[in-house]
Amino acid sequence: MRSGVIAQKVGMTRVFKDSGEHVPVTVLKIDGCQVVAHRTKERDGYTSLQLGIGRAKVKNVSKAERERFARASVEPKMKLVEFRVEEDGVIPVGAEITADHFVVGQFVDVTGTSLGKGFAGPMKRWNFGGLRATHGVSVSHRSHGSTGGRQDPGKTFKNKKMAGHMGVERITTLNLRVVQLDVERGLVLVEGSVPGHAGGWITVRDAIKKALPKDAPQPGKFRMAEAAPAADTNKEG
Repeated sequence: MRSGVIAQKVGMTRVFKDSGEHVPVTVLKIDGCQVVAHRTKERDGYTSLQLGIGRAKVKNVSKAERERFARASVEPKMKLVEFRVEEDGVIPVGAEITADHFVVGQFVDVTGTSLGKGFAGPMKRWNFGGLRATHGVSVSHRSHGSTGGRQDPGKTFKNKKMAGHMGVERITTLNLRVVQLDVERGLVLVEGSVPGHAGGWITVRDAIKKALPKDAPQPGKFRMAEAAPAADTNKEG
């Protein structure tokens, strides 16, 4: 099992095939995605990599976090995510994962936070059919109708589908194909849409329901970044 990566959603565009067909793609940018720490089976009970991306202001990072980044010789990161890996899939601390960590044609699973829709009715939120257009129905055509019984059960059950807050949920989209790579600019183009807004952080990892291509690099594709200057741990944020 290889490590995933943290990427930033840039937006959507399309790519033309040689046959003239166009493929809608989402552009993901991997820039400065570094290994910050390791979790080992002997010390923590499992093996994983902690990755960070995005440059955080030192004044916004706690003193304990600044010391942890200083030990890893990595600049303070804005977003941190852990990825479970096998013991032979560990990447050195400080290494920067590049876009060619993936290969063209492979399938990936993408996880992000969906767009917020605010307060939504049952027809928009749960695809309810609504009430009848006439025959006694007035004003409440788009309502959900009755929500519970009178004497039995005499209440509305928890988790019943009703109107309420919609969106801002963690969503994973499975089996998106990698269409194109731009290693120099750190871009990965995947087919289809990706949850989240432009500029949001998402995680990308190998698809769990598809076989990993044989030419995929093991334990991954990375380069050793230059050590970051030590942060002033005595400065209060």
